[in-house]
Amino acid sequence: MLIKKHEVINKFLLWKFINKKYLIFSILLLCLILAFLLDLGFGAVNIPIHEVMNILLGQETEKTTWTNIILKFRLPKALTATLAGAALGVSGLQMQTLFKNPLAGPFVLGISSGASLGVALVLLTASLTVPTLLTDLGMIGDFSLVIAASFGAASVLGLMLVVSRRVQDTMTLLILGLLFGYATSAMVSILLQFSSQERIQSYIMWTFGSFTGVTWQQLAILTPVICVGLLIAVLQSKSLNALLLGESYARSLGLTVQKTRFSVISSASILAGAITAFCGPIAFLGVAIPHLCRSLFNTSDHRILIPSVIIMGAILALFADLVSQILINQMVLPLNAITALIGTPIVTWVILQRNSRKSFPS
Repeated sequence: MLIKKHEVINKFLLWKFINKKYLIFSILLLCLILAFLLDLGFGAVNIPIHEVMNILLGQETEKTTWTNIILKFRLPKALTATLAGAALGVSGLQMQTLFKNPLAGPFVLGISSGASLGVALVLLTASLTVPTLLTDLGMIGDFSLVIAASFGAASVLGLMLVVSRRVQDTMTLLILGLLFGYATSAMVSILLQFSSQERIQSYIMWTFGSFTGVTWQQLAILTPVICVGLLIAVLQSKSLNALLLGESYARSLGLTVQKTRFSVISSASILAGAITAFCGPIAFLGVAIPHLCRSLFNTSDHRILIPSVIIMGAILALFADLVSQILINQMVLPLNAITALIGTPIVTWVILQRNSRKSFPS
């Protein structure tokens, strides 16, 4: 009788958790839709939300200029922000699990710096400026940026993975990651020294980060690249859960750790590298988003975390883009400034929580 009572209680708790999980996911999806519509509606020219919905549904609007603004400029920007937030959030989650470091992320461990170096090699050594390279060269130019950024990100992440085998302390690993980031930044500085004024100005503008410059043609490349990276991450859910419990336990389950590491590196590099190539080095989102989702769902199960990070990342990226557009009238603020303002309190909270509990996030 006692056993049956415990089974009833366990089933009730499981049912309650599942319903809570679906409720949170539903709220997040509604927030994502709202953030997407607001990002389309607000800017230098404010467009009513109902008119935005009419344009998206192909219906007539009060002003034809609104249709051009939405379809030619704001819709590609909003889609880019959605992809960027999802990609950076998942990339950060993968690296936090792989390195067992709650402060790991594309920016903190030097991955974005490596991607920036790859892009700098393309931009600063080419005879073309950034706008010409991204628009006139078409597919070939776009793919060269993605390949260069992904290779740069993979190189730094692979180096960090090698070092992580010999360094057990996570803070030491974090410091080394920052040092690698400084080293790649030094190489970029050397390239800047030998570049023309126009290329330097173009590269500096690129480093501010922006979702605005991505066109429909570039989205045709960026979208499948990000989708492939996210698909790899989703297929890694069980493997990442096993890695949380240690490599020995993962091997006991029949997991090939080396293969899993390579898969994680590939996915994280594709996600961070592609976004860095098209949008610039976007800071803090990759670190902050996974912790928000862990706290929101109170779980470390990647089967829940990965889809939640995708949605939460898209929401925060859209929100950051919206704030950068409307915070100061008739002026667009650098995207990295906004993401830093959002991410800094979250990262600070992580550090304080880590010092108080001295454990990897639960």
